[in-house]
Amino acid sequence: MKKRLLISLPLLVLVLFLPYGLRAGLLPYQADSLLYSSRRNAIVRAAQKVGPAVVSISVTQIRIYRTSPFFFSDPFIDRFFPELRREYRQRIKSMGSGFIIDKEGHILTNEHVVENATQIVVSLPDGRQFTGELKGSDSATDLAVLKIEAKDLPVTHLGDSDDIIIGEWAIAIGNPFGFLISDSKPTVTVGVISAVNRDFEPRGGHVYQGMIQTDAAINPGNSGGPLVNAVGEVIGINTFIFTESGGSLGIGFAIPINTAKRVIKELLQYGRVRQIWTGLRVQRVDRLIAQSLGLHRAEGVIISQIDQGSPGEKAGLEVGDVITEVNDHPIRGEKEIREVFYTAQAGDEFKLKVWRKRKTLEKRLRVEILPRERR
Repeated sequence: MKKRLLISLPLLVLVLFLPYGLRAGLLPYQADSLLYSSRRNAIVRAAQKVGPAVVSISVTQIRIYRTSPFFFSDPFIDRFFPELRREYRQRIKSMGSGFIIDKEGHILTNEHVVENATQIVVSLPDGRQFTGELKGSDSATDLAVLKIEAKDLPVTHLGDSDDIIIGEWAIAIGNPFGFLISDSKPTVTVGVISAVNRDFEPRGGHVYQGMIQTDAAINPGNSGGPLVNAVGEVIGINTFIFTESGGSLGIGFAIPINTAKRVIKELLQYGRVRQIWTGLRVQRVDRLIAQSLGLHRAEGVIISQIDQGSPGEKAGLEVGDVITEVNDHPIRGEKEIREVFYTAQAGDEFKLKVWRKRKTLEKRLRVEILPRERR
């Protein structure tokens, strides 16, 4: 009996102390490995995937200032003798961001980043610098395409901005305050998609519609950089923020990448976005027109003229029709319908609600390229 107990004692010690050995030796190694794996989450992988293709754009611009010949501003002189005002040209430097969209070296950015540029320098995260050539820009959508002559370029993958989920991760990558930081490696900030389809009044010739809202920090210098989802797809172009201090307040906006895809094709082929054609002339509906047509409110626009052979005629619209909605958005006057079509591309189809002879009809209008632009 004693012999059997002595033989079993080593086994007993092993059983008793094995868990402690695992905790003291094996488990720390496994815990460190698991912790390291958890650090390399989806956000880290997405940033590492897109970051190498995000560039810093340094721009030299010429700004023109006009001043009165006197020591004070004289409204009379400004209005009736503008030729007396002195003109000053000032060379200024600014910075923005962009991202490489193909192996040929094309870069997408905001139009306001390169507007009136006399020199464009593109810096890659690996330290290489190139002269950027402006291939085309569009003020309405605030988008521009540059090109650099380079090899072995990393490229971003353009996603689908129609597939965005409110609340999903949003990663803003760019070069905020690049004029203060000499390092060309991009900065990463993280938030969520706060909202989609945000529309704004025209700003400086730009029409921002269907914008993506995010609370990922966007600051001066981020303009033109990509907004990325958690799988590393570009879903937007960081464009502007609401701010009182000049820095981020957690309310930033990006142009949907699907809008950019259509603009890119036009810019690369024509250097501009060709004007679209509806063939319609409209005017605001006032109270007298509303009463005469049996409308309950003085809203919408009435068609006063339709060009022969135009998309409007093909859609079955008639002079005297009142357009009250476009794509389920109420039309209150000329401003709203002008903004709807301002950023439209050839082939886009719009669902119109039309008031005709005291009845509501639904029409489909497919816009085309303006005839004189078809060259």
